[in-house]
Amino acid sequence: MSDFVKTEIRGTTAVITLDRPSALNSLTLEMVRAMTGALLAWRDDAAIRAVLVRGSSERAYCAGGDIRFFHQKGSASATGGAALVEDFFTEEYALNYLVHTYPKPYVALMDGVVMGGGMGIAQAGPQARMRVVTERTKMAMPETGIGLFPDVGGSWFLSRAPGQLGTYLGITGEVIAAEDALYAGLADLFVPGAELSSFAQALIDATDVRTAAAELCTGFAVQADPARSRLAQHRAEIDRHFAHGSVRAIMDSLATDGSEFSARTLATMRKRSPLMMSVTLSQLRRAATLDIADCLRMERTMVRRCFEHGEVIEGVRALAIDKDHAPTWAPATLAEVTPAMVERFFDSAWPDYAHPLKALA
Repeated sequence: MSDFVKTEIRGTTAVITLDRPSALNSLTLEMVRAMTGALLAWRDDAAIRAVLVRGSSERAYCAGGDIRFFHQKGSASATGGAALVEDFFTEEYALNYLVHTYPKPYVALMDGVVMGGGMGIAQAGPQARMRVVTERTKMAMPETGIGLFPDVGGSWFLSRAPGQLGTYLGITGEVIAAEDALYAGLADLFVPGAELSSFAQALIDATDVRTAAAELCTGFAVQADPARSRLAQHRAEIDRHFAHGSVRAIMDSLATDGSEFSARTLATMRKRSPLMMSVTLSQLRRAATLDIADCLRMERTMVRRCFEHGEVIEGVRALAIDKDHAPTWAPATLAEVTPAMVERFFDSAWPDYAHPLKALA
């Protein structure tokens, strides 16, 4: 178990509190294992009717995986480190699948920062999910900025966002707020931050969590109107530019637009890994026809290839280790990215019978 994951039973509701505030509740392997063990124990327990997951402070629900760990253990000089990185991603993706297929109401209080791995433990499947946002929510899948791709099931939930919103969010890694999350189908309910504790207590006290949540949020709807969101305002531009079949075509389209939004988006993309933007576009196009299990298996192959290539090691170095924010991407330009380079990320390292996530249904 982990010191950073607190569990308790309150009535018929099981509560998980992520409690690593100094790292914005970034996930370690031990935290993944603690969450998995708890959810498995409660899944078939008739006394538990719902699960509620929250962060220990208003700063963050979960900022993702521990990227410093990835850099330390994923570098060639770390003895035995590669095995730990492999274990982390296998077990994290298995946890994402468990969350997605959970048979009981699963309430994620996405207050504060919700990024990367935090999305993986919030974006449960339609049967279980109740994803709550507040005015403090800062949501993103920012992986292309560290030489990775939107994983933890990002293939599945981004490819199913309306229009090209998922493509835009996955390629650019832009941070969005509560109204944007509701508009993109990445959140279900809005609760003001000041009301979040009483909201959680009301759910814990309720006989029917789903009904109680809907009733409690009725009065808050006017405070978070998805139609007012930034994504809604720029939806036509996003759908037009990000429908193209290559990152180069997307960037060329943005360059001819002339709007402030397009210029800002283009500037953001120029900072991202050219290779991983291209990989991400291919990933999301492929994922549109896959189920969640196959999406996660695809991502497990992709993450192995990422660490073989080394782009993520360089990205984390620039962002979190040396903090120079000047990664040396390989290749350095989009013009140097070839179809073969992209295809390599989808070439499984294992035969089907030996895949680390072969057991996912």
